[in-house]
Amino acid sequence: MSDDVLAMYVKAANKHDFSLAITLNVNGALVTGTTISAQSYFKKVSENFQDGNDVAQSLSEQLQGASESAAKSSDEEANFIHLEEAQVYCGDSNPTPSKGKFLWRGKLSEVEGFFLGTIAKDK
Repeated sequence: MSDDVLAMYVKAANKHDFSLAITLNVNGALVTGTTISAQSYFKKVSENFQDGNDVAQSLSEQLQGASESAAKSSDEEANFIHLEEAQVYCGDSNPTPSKGKFLWRGKLSEVEGFFLGTIAKDK
């Protein structure tokens, strides 16, 4: 079972490209980032495979199809949350990944809690 408020944020991201800085508590870890739509998530992931071999290009095409499908089904129940610029914190250690911009996808039903805003990165 997922949190109705969190599901509302995800539906806003999926339907209206609403982005929100958020930190999620997932199985004892903190996952921090900015919400993006499922369509945007699949499109960005597909771009990672475009210049690869035949298998990578096939994956890219399938992910692009998932992006188009997600755009058409934005009114449906939200089951996953998608974040960009994501980092995962476990305890007091440095985040994973520590550098770069990463996408993250997780089940809403696995989120135990959340707060608005991201964890500040040490500079």
